[in-house]
Amino acid sequence: MMKTIVVYYSRKGSNKYLAEKISGSLSCEKEEIKPRLNVFLLFLMNIHLGIRPMKHNIKEYDTVILCGPIWMGKFIPPLRSFINKYFQQINKLIFVTCCGSTYAKKDEKFGHGLVFKEVEKMLKDKCIFCQAFPVGMVLPDDKKEDPDAFMKTHLNDENFKGEIQERFDGFINKANLLIR
Repeated sequence: MMKTIVVYYSRKGSNKYLAEKISGSLSCEKEEIKPRLNVFLLFLMNIHLGIRPMKHNIKEYDTVILCGPIWMGKFIPPLRSFINKYFQQINKLIFVTCCGSTYAKKDEKFGHGLVFKEVEKMLKDKCIFCQAFPVGMVLPDDKKEDPDAFMKTHLNDENFKGEIQERFDGFINKANLLIR
């Protein structure tokens, strides 16, 4: 039987919520990435002191689903450290993010598409799929361009419906095909 694990980093909770939802839907284990020093400002300056060792043996899993945020169009240090530290042990990886960039702006300066290209370049053929869940998908139409509403919104059971739920269901269907 193929083994999958969801490995995640979350600062405000949306990516933790997403990781837990993925883990529950795929009936697989999950583990949080824990930075040695969790200082947001240092992360923004791309300074990072690495991560603590994972409790699970990553090599035992056929697929790793890496879930975490993208900040200002950057692949953040805790996620980068995970890949650098466990690259040799990763067989296949799916990268998932709850992020701020929309699909319409995914290839712009702060877009998730640029991070996806970076992840694919780092992992080469080990990266089998990338999926974004923009937080704006849970906002009402009149708030989608409101930076204040965007920054205050976090994924939860109350707002995870409609468009984002449909995208999630499609992701789970595709993930099931890729990990089996």
